[in-house]
Amino acid sequence: MKRAHLGWLLFLAVLVVVSAIAVVQSKYRSRELFAQLKRLDRQADQLDIEWNALLIEHGAWGAPQRIEAEARKRLKMRLPRADEIVVIKRRGD
Repeated sequence: MKRAHLGWLLFLAVLVVVSAIAVVQSKYRSRELFAQLKRLDRQADQLDIEWNALLIEHGAWGAPQRIEAEARKRLKMRLPRADEIVVIKRRGD
């Protein structure tokens, strides 16, 4: 074999090895990213569950009946009697 052919053969062998290493690294990185994606999907699902629970809790705490009951109990508030209601009119009305 000629020396030039041997040089090209060695060059091509090095390129094949470098290419193989690049493929292995790419596959490894792909698997790492896939695992991270799955972890983030699980975290997103957990946050979605927590968000829905908070929406339900918010709805319960903000219900008009609950607010009225708390106002009566804690603040000793009550609905005014008819003689306690004062209507204020704007000027020009």
